[in-house]
Amino acid sequence: MYKLLLCVRYLRTRYIALASIISVTLGVATMIVVNSVMEGFSFEMQDRIHAILSDVVVESVSLSGVPDAPWHMDQIKDAVGDDIESMTAIVHVPAMLNFQVRGQWITRQVNLIGINEHEHGEVSDFGQYLQHPENREKLSFMLRESGYDVRDHEGGKEAKFRDGMQYAGWKHRRDKAAREKAYFEELERLDHRAPPAETENKTTGRPANPYLSAGAGRDDPAQAFDPAKQQRIGIVLGMALGSIRDRNGEDHFMILPGDDVKITVPTAGTPPKAVSETFTVVDFYQSKMNEYDSTFAFVPIRTLQDLRGMVDPASGIRNVTSVQIKLKEGSDLNAVRDKLRAVFPPMQYPITVSTWEDKQGPLLEAVKMEKMILNILLFLIIAVAGFGILATFFMIVVEKTRDIGILKSLGASGRGIMAIFIAYGVSLGTVGSLVGMGLGLLFVRYINEIAEMLGEVTGQEIFNPAIYFFHEIPTITHPLTILWIVVGAIAIAVLASVLPALRAAMLHPVEALRYE
Repeated sequence: MYKLLLCVRYLRTRYIALASIISVTLGVATMIVVNSVMEGFSFEMQDRIHAILSDVVVESVSLSGVPDAPWHMDQIKDAVGDDIESMTAIVHVPAMLNFQVRGQWITRQVNLIGINEHEHGEVSDFGQYLQHPENREKLSFMLRESGYDVRDHEGGKEAKFRDGMQYAGWKHRRDKAAREKAYFEELERLDHRAPPAETENKTTGRPANPYLSAGAGRDDPAQAFDPAKQQRIGIVLGMALGSIRDRNGEDHFMILPGDDVKITVPTAGTPPKAVSETFTVVDFYQSKMNEYDSTFAFVPIRTLQDLRGMVDPASGIRNVTSVQIKLKEGSDLNAVRDKLRAVFPPMQYPITVSTWEDKQGPLLEAVKMEKMILNILLFLIIAVAGFGILATFFMIVVEKTRDIGILKSLGASGRGIMAIFIAYGVSLGTVGSLVGMGLGLLFVRYINEIAEMLGEVTGQEIFNPAIYFFHEIPTITHPLTILWIVVGAIAIAVLASVLPALRAAMLHPVEALRYE
């Protein structure tokens, strides 16, 4: 009983112990906040990557692709059929995107992906990132009349208004066609004749009338293309390809759904040649992963196969560049990958098999390494608090040497004396850790409100959604993580009290009583 009474007395009379408790509290709170924020960002990143990439990808090493996708899919089913939920074949090639903005041509490099609009949403969460509600339900490469999101549907009430998207769709296309038609009619009136189709007016140097198709003229209206009533083949663009985001998180659109763009791709022949086709933007794709939003473009797979010459003229067999596989919940990705690698050995097939984690391995490993190093550095904060406890206990042992001598002369054992200081360390560590845990969880709960308040006080935005593409700071708190932080902090406090406790326990009663 005397051990507990002395421990409480030392805690109440030694206000320097409060500094040690505060150090432990701040260390624990900091580790909880940082781990929660990093876990939130990591989860959002991995979730969006996985939503874009299917679980397992069987991919050709050549841009020409591999023939007979149904045969390859049958082989995959025979090998791992029980684990497969859905499959689809795609064509993935580099391409160039061109479109006009105020008379100036913009050229962007893109990853052009040919997909089956009925199947692609079954192997990934591709559909949820589209900007028209009907396309999120069922993708169509036909332009919608209107109804595109004027605010990010994932951003909630705080999402920025997207000026221009309220006109997207056929309304924008018809209005633009009407303006351009009036412009060219005025040119014709001034020139007293129509410019040749698809060529520059040799007399005036003005651009050609886009409402006349190649080889068509005013005398052949049946061949004329009317953009106010017709669209080209549909294309879905990553939002960052057609817009610019400013530092305030607002998107400024260079093109909208309803505009036409030109795509140039290499053919599948040897040597490859550049071929071009005009497409109509039917929707935007926004995953909030800039790597994808600024490079991905999606078109119908058959259109891309025909454009690149990926169809055998004799048999009609079409080439694909990869097969995307979604596995059932709980399936072992690595086991499925290894089975398929055995089915398609690289010495016999020009094919690679990888999981979505393999494809993003360097990025995921970098995030794990960053979290580990940051945790080590933050744990040093608690270690500093441990050294403070160590110094405090040594001071107490020195000051209480005479008291320790009296206790020992009255029959207190060395273990009993040691238990006083160990209990002291446990008390400091427990109180500091529990208070730090509460403070850290409270900070995590209101982190966005705190960030907003700090932004108002400092005049600078703490969390800029234009950089991170999140409308609020994501946080995830794992009970196991909190547990090891708290236990680790208590363990450091206990270890810091061991040496002073041993010194106190080893004091000889006579020498302790003679100590001045």
